[in-house]
Amino acid sequence: MDGTLPTVPGPGGSVTELPGGARLEPLGDQGVLLRFPDEASAMAWAEGARLARIGGWEVVPAYRTVAVFAPLATFPLEEVVAKLSGVVPSAGVRPGRLITIPCCYPLGPDLASAAEALRLTPAQLQTSHHEREYRVFAIGFVPGFPYLGWLDDAIAGLDRLPSPRTRVPAGSVGITGRQTGVYPSEVPGGWQLIGRTPCRLADLTEGDTGWFALRPGDRVRFTPIHEVDFDQLAGSRPTVAD
Repeated sequence: MDGTLPTVPGPGGSVTELPGGARLEPLGDQGVLLRFPDEASAMAWAEGARLARIGGWEVVPAYRTVAVFAPLATFPLEEVVAKLSGVVPSAGVRPGRLITIPCCYPLGPDLASAAEALRLTPAQLQTSHHEREYRVFAIGFVPGFPYLGWLDDAIAGLDRLPSPRTRVPAGSVGITGRQTGVYPSEVPGGWQLIGRTPCRLADLTEGDTGWFALRPGDRVRFTPIHEVDFDQLAGSRPTVAD
């Protein structure tokens, strides 16, 4: 062995096998994408990379992948690969921030039909949803939309709506498959809507880059509220506990 990391052909170009089982491939000219066997491995590696502050590059985990944004026009791919191959995954990933999001379940237009499809009562669906703590695996679709997992088996498995809504109100809390999420703005969407939060999750006008309530790795809990509380909390921000 000459110390060179093995590479194999991949859809985005050559794929490099890193120590620990990660597979690295170019992400256009903006950096690289690392694929891991599971979510825990991806989070541990991302935490290690952040602590090492390699190159000052941005590290963004999402499910079983981690994107590292390093401009390849400035940093040759070989240099990026060499630096990242030395990252030591964090032995104990710090728990993400705990974000508490109030949710008014009676405002979910699909609560009753989703419960019926799951052979539950609306109250049982609501309880199963808010009694669980979720991890933010990714932010996407629209700015600030969190993909949260995993749902309890009792309320998992629902498909998206046959026909997506053309307008989903901001703050709508939805479920589909094994995931739950919150629409931060009024956009089209096809998730089953089981509640709504009065809180804002994103403000694109704040500062140079905007304000976002959630980031990958955060933990989320939903707290049930009544409709009168919804009106009183309109426009507030979720509670954050580091």
